[in-house]
Amino acid sequence: QVQLVESGGGLVQAGGSLRLSCAASGSIFSINAMGWYRQAPGKQRELVAAITGGDSTNYADSVKGRFTISRDHAKKTVYLQMNSLKPEDTGVYYCNADISSTIRNYPLNYWGQGTQVTVSS
Repeated sequence: QVQLVESGGGLVQAGGSLRLSCAASGSIFSINAMGWYRQAPGKQRELVAAITGGDSTNYADSVKGRFTISRDHAKKTVYLQMNSLKPEDTGVYYCNADISSTIRNYPLNYWGQGTQVTVSS
């Protein structure tokens, strides 16, 4: 019932910008932390940015100063604004969230399907 749907990926030249969105839907009671991960070809999935229920943020060193994570609690949506994109930012970006459903009293972890981000040089 609970699902995460990403949007906003695409192809962009180095130095450009993209804004990713991830909307949670279903039988949701509350959402705790949300975040963005990415996976480049031949590499492990890594945390890009995370935001807590209290809106505290954390970023990978490689994206600090360039990416901004934010959320709209009412819309159950998390965003990732990506500026000054580099070719090494290329990969599949996945939305992740800890969500308590209306029937469970504790959070479970959910993943989105992923959205491709390609940065050309």
